Amino acid sequence: MRYWLTQSIHYSQFTRKLKPLRFFIVLILLFGGAVAHSQTAPSEQHTRVLIILDCSHSMWDRWQSDAKIKVTQQVLLKFMDSVANQQNIEVALRVFGHLNKNSYGTRLEVPFEKSNNYKIQSKIKTLVPNGACTAASALSSSLNDFPPLTGDSKEDVQPRNIILIITDGMDDCDGNICDVARQVQMSGVIVQTFILGIGDKQDFQHSLDCAGKFTYVPNEEQYTETLYNIFRLSEEEARVVVSVNDETDHLMEAMLPIALYDSQTGVVKYATLYSIDSRYTPDTLTVDPLVTYDITLFTTPPTVLKKKQFKSGRINRLNITVEQGSLRLRTDGRRTNYQVPQYPVLVYRHGSSQLVGRQLMGESGDYLAGNYDIEVLSYPTLRLENVGIVGSSATDLTIPTPGLANISKPKAISSGAIFELKEGVLTHVCDLDPNKINERILLMPGQYQLVIKPQNSIEYRTVRTKRFQIESGQTTNIGL
Repeated sequence: MRYWLTQSIHYSQFTRKLKPLRFFIVLILLFGGAVAHSQTAPSEQHTRVLIILDCSHSMWDRWQSDAKIKVTQQVLLKFMDSVANQQNIEVALRVFGHLNKNSYGTRLEVPFEKSNNYKIQSKIKTLVPNGACTAASALSSSLNDFPPLTGDSKEDVQPRNIILIITDGMDDCDGNICDVARQVQMSGVIVQTFILGIGDKQDFQHSLDCAGKFTYVPNEEQYTETLYNIFRLSEEEARVVVSVNDETDHLMEAMLPIALYDSQTGVVKYATLYSIDSRYTPDTLTVDPLVTYDITLFTTPPTVLKKKQFKSGRINRLNITVEQGSLRLRTDGRRTNYQVPQYPVLVYRHGSSQLVGRQLMGESGDYLAGNYDIEVLSYPTLRLENVGIVGSSATDLTIPTPGLANISKPKAISSGAIFELKEGVLTHVCDLDPNKINERILLMPGQYQLVIKPQNSIEYRTVRTKRFQIESGQTTNIGL
């Protein structure tokens, strides 16, 4: 079969607008309930910070002006005074290495609750390093320290759960801290894990970046400063201006769904619709700067950007270039005395079984520039391979108008099937309806063969075949 391809090189994607309702429906189908919570800005959430404090025996070692544990107690006591009045921050304390000598125990000493500042300070004052390092066990147990949402209040949104580990070295820890940290992060409960390393730098020969964002503290002054910076980051937000441009670097007017996923967990964090206002100005999206994002712009097929980070206190600009053209399929316009349906059209990446889009005959769909294989779900299925779509242009495909097979069957015929006959090979097209005496079936132009069987017959010799030809836009009467 032949098809005709025409391209309008002057097609302007920049002036093409897509219906907002269509994308709103797509967005709801894609993200379901996630959309309802996705636009909550970090400033509207409250933050939970779980401090996991190393109280292993090595914390008695001298560092700067005193023992590591003494310096840490002084820093944390002053710090808890400063966060006591913060309404949107809750702090809890888990400690490891303090229970018994040579013990690998860990315990949540002060859970999350309102106004627990005095309890945390009281516990910090009484800590005595006594055991071995159990950071991996403490981190593994930390997921149970964050209370689940009750769901009783409409204003109750997912808090930003953060872990802060303070340690003087993890070389002697039980377990693999990297594997444990990966499992914790993949749970989706924790936004970010920070690790604050104190003591001698030689105690941190092995990188702890695998377990979270690691910061080595060389002295007491930076100890306090680093601690404040971590808590400041837990409250901040990042502003992102997303610009979707065509290949000529013009802003696209098309309204497109866009989703930001946590790159570590694969869980959607934000879902919205990209658009520009009447002054061709993109909107500003507010996101959590602690998360590294994988971004999906729902073009067809989707445009994906990996591992994007956004800084707080500034405008982050995310420019996405999309080279996109349109595709439309039509019949050759022959006049018929029967109605030609709008066949469904499936679009695949060329040479792949990956379905990237679907549309109806006569409709125009937008696709990224590239080569595609197209299936028209007619009888038989019409396949067009390696069809090129060029950016900022329209690709029009013209297919033949189907012909009509008008089949009259005697009552004695109970069942049968239609096959396409091409180069001596039969391809099944459809079955006949045994309950109908007359059938009208639209078929693409070509040669066909009927295989029919009389009612109640099981003998091969009673099966009959009949060949017929279908012409474009014409009716072929077939009597049996």
